[in-house]
Amino acid sequence: MYGVHKEAGARFIPFAGWEMPVQFSGIIEEHIAVRSSAGLFDLNHMGEIEVIGDGAEDFLQYIITNDLNAIGDGDAQYTVMCYEDGGTVDDLLVYRINRERYMLCVNAVNTEKDYLWMVKNSKGKVQITDKTADYALLALQGPHSKAALQPSVKGDMDGLKRFGFILEEMNGAEAMISRTGYTGEDGFEIFLPSDKCSALWKELLAAGSEYSIKPVGLGARDTLRLEMGYPLYGNELSQDTDPLEAGLGWVVKMDKGHFMGRDALLSLKEQGTVRRLVGLEMIDRGIARHGHRIFSDEKDVGYITSGTMSPSLKVSIAMGYVSSEMAKEGTVLEVDIRGRLCSARVVKRPFYKPSSSGG
Repeated sequence: MYGVHKEAGARFIPFAGWEMPVQFSGIIEEHIAVRSSAGLFDLNHMGEIEVIGDGAEDFLQYIITNDLNAIGDGDAQYTVMCYEDGGTVDDLLVYRINRERYMLCVNAVNTEKDYLWMVKNSKGKVQITDKTADYALLALQGPHSKAALQPSVKGDMDGLKRFGFILEEMNGAEAMISRTGYTGEDGFEIFLPSDKCSALWKELLAAGSEYSIKPVGLGARDTLRLEMGYPLYGNELSQDTDPLEAGLGWVVKMDKGHFMGRDALLSLKEQGTVRRLVGLEMIDRGIARHGHRIFSDEKDVGYITSGTMSPSLKVSIAMGYVSSEMAKEGTVLEVDIRGRLCSARVVKRPFYKPSSSGG
């Protein structure tokens, strides 16, 4: 894929041990293409871990916070893995192929760590395999993504529900097509053998030409997820943050039985979180960036985790952790941007609401 992207004029950055395209035609142009039509992403840096065996379901129920009983074969589920103290190992998607076979898509920076963590804590009859080198991953996102994908598949994509997936032959090999994504738009993520990736990339760009589909880099991927208020590991999530303060309590199912980190998270829930992740919209001019401190009446009350100028909304938006008493919607705070205190208001997430999420 490197040669394909280089021919397309991509600018590259090192990311999690990979050389990844950060942009092709430009971050704003690519961002708008996804919101208005469709964009194609190379996500080969993401990790894939396979869990197989009679004990696969029980093991995953123990290692993740969400409840696998809520999904069936052909369903995907967003969830979190936690340490015993409630800190976040990673956030990920679990794909249930059947009761004894699951595939996990994990963050690139965490692939090896996640794999070793799972092996260390494995129990029962279960086989855990890092399949990252075997799988390629492409994402087709945007309101016209279904129309752009349909010519390349036999099945009717209208019938594929949000967070559902199918196994289908593409380019002579088995591919897994899921109606998931990281942009908030309707879209699909396609797992397929690594050696089939470049051919499918070219095929999808050609099929989507009538919809002005564009290749999209990591730059626009970040601005798109930020407009939706989606967390990014290393920014909003880390070993030092728990899913409750990150606003991910909805994927922590305390009543499913014991799981890694449950006792710590239950205690945190009962006591109340000391800090909370909030959305911020700048009132004064300036762009809040990762690491900038947040103040209230000259008191340091938190820090920015992610920030950008929203290409869709044309305003500066950010996410950050603040003390819980400062997290109420409408609260006015100040962000230290290069030594200048700039006013910002706590707002509800997502910042941007897509017209349709598909499914």
